Amino acid sequence: MAAASCTPGRRPLAIVREVIGGHGTAEDPHTGVRIAHEEPTPVRQVMRRVLLAAFFLALTVFIVWIDRDSYRDGDEVGITLVDAIYYSTVTLSTTGYGDITPITETARLVNILFITPLRVMFLIVLIGTTLEALTARSREEFRIRRWRSRVRQHVIVCGYGTKGRSAVRSLQATGTPLDSIVIVDNDQRAIDEANSIGLTGIVGDAGRTDVLRRAHVERARAVIVAANRDDAAVLITLTVRQLNPSVPITTSVREEENASLLRQSGADTVITTSATSGRLLGLSTDSPRVVSVVEDLLTGGQGLDLSQRPVTSGEVGLGPRDLRDIVLSVTRGGRTLRFDDPLIGTLQSEDVLVVVRSHGPSGQLARA
Repeated sequence: MAAASCTPGRRPLAIVREVIGGHGTAEDPHTGVRIAHEEPTPVRQVMRRVLLAAFFLALTVFIVWIDRDSYRDGDEVGITLVDAIYYSTVTLSTTGYGDITPITETARLVNILFITPLRVMFLIVLIGTTLEALTARSREEFRIRRWRSRVRQHVIVCGYGTKGRSAVRSLQATGTPLDSIVIVDNDQRAIDEANSIGLTGIVGDAGRTDVLRRAHVERARAVIVAANRDDAAVLITLTVRQLNPSVPITTSVREEENASLLRQSGADTVITTSATSGRLLGLSTDSPRVVSVVEDLLTGGQGLDLSQRPVTSGEVGLGPRDLRDIVLSVTRGGRTLRFDDPLIGTLQSEDVLVVVRSHGPSGQLARA
């Protein structure tokens, strides 16, 4: 395969797309936003329509029955309860047979103002399958428009495989609500799975500009790239950085040699999955308990948790060892210092701490 040439006037992002294999070609008309919502079962929909039809019928019978002396059945004035049910049934389902008729102006006015609208609503219930599809589509479009107008400071997770699902669980454990997480994946089944737990999904290739714009990447507070291939991760990172130069990007990479390429592409944090797994495997041979603690630290919501937070006003002037939380590092002026670095001295108001916190019996994080 011939290599893509860097001809004048062509942007690097377009060249990367050619090398990877055609990402970002013609727009797929089937891609779009999928909002999580509960879909009623067919049995529930049918039962709801049956109950509505029964309610309209019962209301019509009641209206006719209380004014029964204003109707005529043949030559006989006045009708029975059975006649009222019969008249209501044929009037709602058809235009009526004319055997029972209203004979007073009041009864005719009631037919015009009440029974005729009930007939229309009854027919709407009968043809509800078609209308249900139309209203469901309208509701979905309304939900999408409302979501587009409200979505801000959200986290975009590109890829909903094993890594993406784990990232979402960690976000939940650290307090990020589900409606502030957006999944981007080109597999419809993955998006359906995300919708089932309350996540909003975008069906499409996260390496494409139009797909990321649907996810409103320009308003996102963070982007997680959990692609299954390193080349796809590079393309997604380049595209995200092009659309939002300031958003923090965390990406995973399989091969350690590709980590530097991801950083050059604009990733702020690069996690090498294969190398990290290998280190844990090697460590588990001689120090299995250490691996258990590391797993505990990485699993949010239980046991010990890693957390990043600013220094509180009550902690300014104290040493790292004086805090209730176990301080692992202090970031000051863009430089990260280990807990045992003598340059830390006492804590300052602009410091950012990485600490280990323990969950109490109630499941809430202990506060400093």
